[in-house]
Amino acid sequence: MSETTSLSIAEQCALLGISRSGFYYEPLGESRLNLELMRLIDEQYLKTPFYGARKLCVWLLEQGYEVNRKRIKRLMQVMGIEAIYQKPRTTVLNVEHTKYPYLLRNLAIVRPNQVWATDITYIPMRRGFLYLVAVVDWFSRYVLSWELSNSLDVSFCVHALQSALSQGTPEIFNSDQGCQFTSMEFTGVLKHKAISISMDGKGRALDNIIVERLWRSVKYEEVYIKDYAQGQDAYEGLGGYFGFFNNERPHQSLGYRTPSAVYFENGAMKNSRASHKKTAHGGV
Repeated sequence: MSETTSLSIAEQCALLGISRSGFYYEPLGESRLNLELMRLIDEQYLKTPFYGARKLCVWLLEQGYEVNRKRIKRLMQVMGIEAIYQKPRTTVLNVEHTKYPYLLRNLAIVRPNQVWATDITYIPMRRGFLYLVAVVDWFSRYVLSWELSNSLDVSFCVHALQSALSQGTPEIFNSDQGCQFTSMEFTGVLKHKAISISMDGKGRALDNIIVERLWRSVKYEEVYIKDYAQGQDAYEGLGGYFGFFNNERPHQSLGYRTPSAVYFENGAMKNSRASHKKTAHGGV
């Protein structure tokens, strides 16, 4: 019998192209009813992102669910979503989490790697849920990297950013004002690369419309029709979908070309073969 070499968890994750949080995934502890409500909230939120907890509560009551606003508000917080509308500025900024101005207003985005954008979305599963982050080239819609996590910790966002930066460097990087993206761990990576940091206005999801449209496609074309049973199903399903999205799915806004065709046609990356392979496997 030949002697085998024992690999550490970190080495196994590196070989498989998954993060440690994905390796240790366990379904989060919400009841079956709460998971059902979160799935319904997620679908309705894509249709009416201006609905807050009050309107979503009314809508769920109309569907026959005995819920109250407090419960819906808590579930929305778990999902990491809020209604899109301008709110009065009532919070004091944490000096350790600097907010940056929105740099894209009236900016003509005309080439790959001019602007990248990122966001986090909720991924429902049969017995739990995950969070998905992606980094997207604004001009071409090309998904440079993505990561799954069972928590909203900053580490999986930093991992996705570092993976994307291994393939190119943008002039501007845009995100919302979530604590993951305003953290020193995340912004420090961008500053080290001398990348200009842009952040959406509070409550203005349309400032990051490219990623919002990506989430709609991901949810309706992959997540909702697959009904993932566990984390590995989600990882494999999303990996296949992002490969399809980048390399096969034509976009009307791109003249019915694919994101990869538009991204690579101007020599956005030197090693297109390696980058295609990385993105199809989750960008890690």
